[in-house]
Parts: sequence; C-alpha cells; structure tokens
Amino acid sequence: MKVVLFCGGQGLRMRDAENLPKPMVHIGSRPLLWHVMKYYAHYGHKDFVLCLGHRADVVKNYFLQYQECLSNDFVLSGGGKNVELVSSDIHDWRITFADTGISSNIGQRLRAVRKYVEGEEEFLANYSDGLSDLPLPQQLDDFHRQGKVASFLCVRPNLSYHVVATAPGSSLVSDIHPISNGDIRVNGGFFAFRKEIFEYIGDGEELVEEPFHRLLRDQQLIGYSYDGFWASMDTFKDKQQLEGLQGGGAAPWEVWKKPAR
Repeated sequence: MKVVLFCGGQGLRMRDAENLPKPMVHIGSRPLLWHVMKYYAHYGHKDFVLCLGHRADVVKNYFLQYQECLSNDFVLSGGGKNVELVSSDIHDWRITFADTGISSNIGQRLRAVRKYVEGEEEFLANYSDGLSDLPLPQQLDDFHRQGKVASFLCVRPNLSYHVVATAPGSSLVSDIHPISNGDIRVNGGFFAFRKEIFEYIGDGEELVEEPFHRLLRDQQLIGYSYDGFWASMDTFKDKQQLEGLQGGGAAPWEVWKKPAR
C-alpha cells in the first residue's frame, strides 16, 4: 500500500525547532519522519507520499542529500576513498514530495495528494508525529475483515495528568487516577483508508471534524484499540523521553531491529 505522511506542521513547542517541520526533529541521528517511514517499510509499505508545507525545503534536502552511513554499517577503504555499505535504508523506497500548502489542515493536505493515490483501492496515512510498536498487519486484517472506509489507532494517552472525579454537588474527591489507567482513548494517528474517504472530505474541512462525523453517521469508521507502546512527540520533554529510550537500546518502535518470528 502507499503511505501518505502529513509532514507540513511546525514544531512550535519543541524548543529550538520552531523553524523546522515537526517530523524533522531528530531522535538520535535520524528525524522522527525517518523513524515513521522505517516502521512502514519494515512491513513492506515503501511507496510514500509526503504532504509538505512549512519548510518543505528541509524535508526535500534531507532526502536529496541522504547519508546511508549514518544508520548502517559500512566498510571504509582506500584511505577513505571507497565506502562499501553493509546494509541500506532507502534504496528500495519510492518517495513523492507534494506541496500541500503552508498552513493547510490535514483534511486539505489529504485532498491535495488524491492524484498520487489514484487507482489505489486503499492506502495508509499517518500524522508523522507519533511512534508505536503496533503490529500493523493485525490492524489491516481487522480493517479488511470489517470492510469499512476508515480505520484509526485508538490508544491510551501518554500524559502525566490525573483524572479527578468528585461527588455530585460536592468538591469532595471520590476518585483520582492517572489518565493512562482509565478508559479514555485518543486518536493515535495510524490510519487505513479506502479510496471512498475522499467522498467524505469537503473543501476546507479538517479530517477528524466533519469527514469523520459523516463516517460515524454511515457506520464506516473503525477505532482499532491497542495497548502496546505508543508515544507522540509534541514537546521537548517528549523528545527527551524518546531519545532516552533509543539511546538506552530499548526503543519499542524500532520493530525492524526485532528478530523475525
């Protein structure tokens, strides 16, 4: 399947990254966008459509000047003149770079790349600001079994807030617990769409507003629940936590490093 990635937003809360598209903020030696693409490529989905906006030049130049040696073993010989890669990341990836507007919302970015998924019965999409070890084939099996237009990942929020309940008509607290321990689920941003999704998106509309409510009305929207690892990168603290996981050799989203079963 083709994979549509929304990567035109700004990293306004990322400290020193205000001038970068948020998916281009690095985790280790590679940007967040690369980690998302590497995840999909692991499952065989290597045809990407990048929805560009803010600082599109950063994304384009990154791949035009891509350095395989940063994340692959290689052999150097000839006094540094010869470089022999032991493995490669993107030699079999196909990447379409599409300008979808500086300030367009997600729904309009998706509409703007419709021509690049023309002829596809179904395709994948992602906000490109979150990582997960979601077994993608399982989500897709559920998507195909139910035969609906859209599926998205439902996860427990990775927030440090506590949910508080008070007694009726009183300020007396009756319950308090971490939000991640409750029944609240949020949109985790891993989408699977059938081509009919474009029939639900009107001019100027945001994806999860009017279009998703039309899908709800027609009973065409699936929420795929998953309780494994999921984390979004919205703040500098989130970036530090993800870098800590990767630096410690325990990055759950790096499914491509796990032994094949």
